[in-house]
Amino acid sequence: MSKYSPTEIEAKWQQTWADQGLDTTPEDTTKPKFYALSMFPYPSGNLHMGHVRNYTITDVVARVRRMQGYRVLHPMGWDAFGLPAENAAIDRGIHPAKWTYQNIDQMRAQLQKLGLSYDWNREVATCSPDYYKWTQWSFLQFLEAGLAYQKESAVNWDPIDQTVLANEQVDSAGKSWRSGAKVERKLLRQWFLKITDYADELLSDLDQLPGWPERVRLMQENWIGKSTGAQVVFQTESGDELPVFTTRPDTLWGATFMVLSPEHPLVEKLTTADQAEAVKTYQTAAAAKSDIDRTDDTKEKTGVWTGSFAINPVNDEQIPIWIADYVLMGYGTGAIMAVPAHDQRDFEFARKFSLAIKLVVQPEGDARSGDTLTEAWPGDGVMVNSGPLDGIPAGKGDGQSVAAAIQWLETNGKGKGEANYRLRDWLISRQRYWGVPIPVVHCPSCGIVPVPDDQLPVTLPEDVEFSGRGASPLAKLDHWVNVPCPSCGEPAKRETDTMDTFIDSSWYFLRYADANNEGAIFDSAKVNDWLPVDQYVGGIEHAILHLLYSRFFTKVLRDRGLINIDEPFKRLLTQGMVQAITYKNPQTGKYIPPAEVNPDDPKDPSTGDPLEVFYEKMSKSKYNGVDPKDVLQKYGADTARMFILFKAPPEKDLEWDDADVEGQYRFLNRVWRLVSEFATAHPNAATALPPELSKAEKDLRRAIHTAIKEVSEDIEGDYQFNTAVSELMKLSNALSDAKCADSPVYAEGIETLVKLLAPFAPHIAEELWRQLGHQESVHQSGWPQLDTAALVADEITLVIQIMGKTRGTIQVPASADKAALEQYARESEAAQRYIEGKTIRKVIVVPKKLVNFVLG
Repeated sequence: MSKYSPTEIEAKWQQTWADQGLDTTPEDTTKPKFYALSMFPYPSGNLHMGHVRNYTITDVVARVRRMQGYRVLHPMGWDAFGLPAENAAIDRGIHPAKWTYQNIDQMRAQLQKLGLSYDWNREVATCSPDYYKWTQWSFLQFLEAGLAYQKESAVNWDPIDQTVLANEQVDSAGKSWRSGAKVERKLLRQWFLKITDYADELLSDLDQLPGWPERVRLMQENWIGKSTGAQVVFQTESGDELPVFTTRPDTLWGATFMVLSPEHPLVEKLTTADQAEAVKTYQTAAAAKSDIDRTDDTKEKTGVWTGSFAINPVNDEQIPIWIADYVLMGYGTGAIMAVPAHDQRDFEFARKFSLAIKLVVQPEGDARSGDTLTEAWPGDGVMVNSGPLDGIPAGKGDGQSVAAAIQWLETNGKGKGEANYRLRDWLISRQRYWGVPIPVVHCPSCGIVPVPDDQLPVTLPEDVEFSGRGASPLAKLDHWVNVPCPSCGEPAKRETDTMDTFIDSSWYFLRYADANNEGAIFDSAKVNDWLPVDQYVGGIEHAILHLLYSRFFTKVLRDRGLINIDEPFKRLLTQGMVQAITYKNPQTGKYIPPAEVNPDDPKDPSTGDPLEVFYEKMSKSKYNGVDPKDVLQKYGADTARMFILFKAPPEKDLEWDDADVEGQYRFLNRVWRLVSEFATAHPNAATALPPELSKAEKDLRRAIHTAIKEVSEDIEGDYQFNTAVSELMKLSNALSDAKCADSPVYAEGIETLVKLLAPFAPHIAEELWRQLGHQESVHQSGWPQLDTAALVADEITLVIQIMGKTRGTIQVPASADKAALEQYARESEAAQRYIEGKTIRKVIVVPKKLVNFVLG
């Protein structure tokens, strides 16, 4: 018998499977389909343990479904556009494409060493022109449907480098990562997709996703943020309209001032001459702040009066119009009505600037007024000082005032009830090079002109200089920017913005169904056949944006007649993080590499300070990462897979432990010896069962089919792979302890163990399956079939108790009734030792479990 050598057998079978095309997606549509998908990675160049966990989970699901008779689509690709490649170009002088494709090659090789059953024929890379051609084509579908538009929006602006910065390039102090300049907010004309048109459907269709974790659905629901209320139009003294949305239209009679965003288009017109300087100064200061800073409720409120007034439409009172940075132009209408008596932020603002405070919801049994308030009253009460609403119950509970206010507004033509959403339209413009060029041309005569389909893709030019300074690299290339208008032929200019990389990942799962189609984005029939994805696996960090945008894309393409599904992902699993022991000096805040620490007495080797010891997500900066390459070299891919699956349920965080990795390696060695010894001793073992089985054979067969039942149940539903691996260990132990190694039942058990192991540890299972004399792959051998009759025990173990204490056990027929159980117990040697010559006052029989004798 040869020794278990994972490095040798894993390389051999990976090559064999590739040569055989074992994981190629079947075209036979007579079988039920199963689409298993992991969220594709950004090609950073190296896998980390989080990747390994994600992909192993999905691979087990895919392998099990293949063995169960499904035709399985299990693809992989690369989310390959993004800022890191452009930064590499700046820092190292290497073109983003070269850097990216080198990383893809490296990571593909790493994935293949894990034995993941991907159909590499369907590999996609979002940076490849044959992929982003269809990303551009999709954008034009949005444009044609009226779902893509341009408007001015604020960006992070580096005043020294004269360039736009991504949020990730702005540090916690609000400074540029490269120049160190204080980042400003600047308005640029940018592209948006009208996701808000689908807000209601995106919200309501969450009910169609029972296979998603409840917390993910709740996160999406909160992000969409539907609220009901009313839109009311205030008018300025000069007649301009200022629409506002409010969830509490019943408090309109308490609105004593208005606040506009400093960027509101009417600010300049509303600002009087004597307030012009103060307003301009304030606008400049607000432009330098991030949205997070501006909306921080803990900071002191600031603002400036414009010098103008608005008319409150419900009582015709003049109220002053202010600007304040806590109102953002990108949210709502950029204008709010302020009701300081009932909103704490408005209350603090009013107190600071000595503005009127008018109570309109009176707490029951309370005589307070606006002048006596020490803080806003947001609670329930009765409407007062509100004209037609006076006396009506108010509040968020059983209050009737909101409905009454909406009815009054609509009857009097002052406003209307409507729903509003926290969700904003999706800003997709990026002033960067390494992304998908937006396929439109700006013509002085024709306006925005889409690039014709037969001219797609608009490819990225390669003769680009990367400095990190000035305008987008694309905007500097005159030969690329200046083109004839596709409509009139006159000189025009290409759009120089590229698309947000979330666009690329919002439809990749559709492309996999027909990945090599050169003539269309995909064949609709193939997408309608494979979609939705039956099991999607990825990190909780993608719970909102990626999943929401993918749902949006799916619904738009459905409405364009390209597909017939409403939702892209039927079931979602968000796997937990991989954590490792971490050492931190609480005095300095520095992390210490484990190699420099004595785990029995953890101290900082430089200072001698005692260290904090805890588990934290693996990270280079915390020195607690484990390189998958090292684990594979020492133990092999099968051991790494088994540890990851055994250590914790998929949705829970996993704590890395070298001892547990070693434990799984030892288990696989035991399985290797068990099966190899059997294969050597029984080269042509029969598995046909004899008509009669001995007790030992029955017991073993019960263990075999218990394993089939338990593992099959564990790989359904919530995917309890950890308990499935435990069942494999139990079956291995049962086989090791069995006294019928020459029986066909034992041969059945050996083959069942190898089959059940195959999705978890595919290489060793394949090698052992071949040793057992099979020519076809174990992965094509079919999932073991459960024989429920084998689970039924002919005999049970009956516990004998005397005065409640266990004194022994006996084997009795499983069919014995209470009287028979008592008789068996009385006659047993264990009972006779204690009841002989004694008076039995009572006999307690618990069917199928125990008999207890109570003595006098």
